Amino acid sequence: MKLENLTFRGGVGVPHYKELTEGLPIEKAKEPAIVYIPLHQHTGAPCEPIVKVGDSVKVGQKIGQSSAFVSAPVHSSVSGVVKSITEMPTPTGQKVKCVVIESDGKDELHESVKPKGSLESLTQKEILEIIKEAGITGMGGAGFPTHVKLSPPPEKKIDTILINGAECEPYLTADHRVMVEYPEKIVFGLKAIMKAVGVNRGIIGIEKNKPDAILAIREAAKSEPNIEVATLKVKYPQGDEKRLINAILGREVPSGGLPMDVGAVVCNVSSTKAIADAILEGKPLYERVVTVTGHGIKEPKNLMVKIGTPFKDLIEQCGGFTGTPGKIIAGGPMMGISQYSIDVPIIKGSNGILVLTEKEAKPEKVNPCIKCGKCLEVCPVKLQPLYLAGYAMKKNFDKAEEYHALDCVECGSCSYICPAKRPLVESIRLAKREIIAKRKSKR
Repeated sequence: MKLENLTFRGGVGVPHYKELTEGLPIEKAKEPAIVYIPLHQHTGAPCEPIVKVGDSVKVGQKIGQSSAFVSAPVHSSVSGVVKSITEMPTPTGQKVKCVVIESDGKDELHESVKPKGSLESLTQKEILEIIKEAGITGMGGAGFPTHVKLSPPPEKKIDTILINGAECEPYLTADHRVMVEYPEKIVFGLKAIMKAVGVNRGIIGIEKNKPDAILAIREAAKSEPNIEVATLKVKYPQGDEKRLINAILGREVPSGGLPMDVGAVVCNVSSTKAIADAILEGKPLYERVVTVTGHGIKEPKNLMVKIGTPFKDLIEQCGGFTGTPGKIIAGGPMMGISQYSIDVPIIKGSNGILVLTEKEAKPEKVNPCIKCGKCLEVCPVKLQPLYLAGYAMKKNFDKAEEYHALDCVECGSCSYICPAKRPLVESIRLAKREIIAKRKSKR
């Protein structure tokens, strides 16, 4: 079967606005004078600091860890001195304990940062341990610890590894540039994942609006008989892992299920590159590519950024604002989180900073629902957004749960397509939080 021009049911076509940065090579961001590194920037248990105020640290040195399985250690992105350990706001909207480090400008690597050996010489267990110790998490979504994702229980038989290169969110081009500039590392990282999970088939899925990335990855994988490249139709939210599985493999993850339930594991391309970096260079996840973009930014760029760098520093490096910003978003316009401050730090899951102009951010008038059913047509999960949102607005969260609110991936397709401009995804998100909080209180 040819893996070409694939897609899933539902979804929407959205303006891309990727032309602002898709052709711009990755630049190294300026060394930050000070970094604010959150000890919780992943799904699972937060880390505890293993350094104290006054300690000298080096690049790649572990500064936070947890004994919990679902967690990921945190490393310093600069060499310098720990100035404080305090709670600070992050792009997620939460306040998190952060290690504040003043850089000495030397960018001195920690002694632990060294190659881990050839892929052929490493065992499955050793690869998983390298990934865990490097603090690698999902870099395109919820920040799930990668070593956990690659450790399915024995009864879950995995036959395919999918690498997610869809990057369907408008404006963002960080993953696109990673594929164009580091294709060999993505192929190496995929081979490492395949060995770690014990799988002989790997597929890299890329949307067709990235022809240069498709060409680069195909060239890098041409001598790998167990690795294929799948081209995908351009549609949102193609990058959701369950939609990607459906598009490429034709399998449907059940309600409340995980990709492993249908024999698949999905990893983001940037996380895959980070795995290659961890093995080939011994490099923990302390920097990542971030797209700083939007019509509210003077010089949009793709930057390689140290984790913990304030948004403010990156905006300044891109020439500042074109005028009074209308909205600043961590991520893209569909699933990103609006920010009230530019003093928040880049975290492992930060793939972009989007600045909209005042005109672009002007809110549209909300009208009564006209029961047109468009939200049902585009929902990739086959939910009924108008009813879910209605129950949420009436605070009938038990009914929202009956309608499978927790299956919502919060892609925003329903809100985007709604002619009445109803706040559908925002209402469903509220319902999800209330349902989860109720379940926790019962436990």
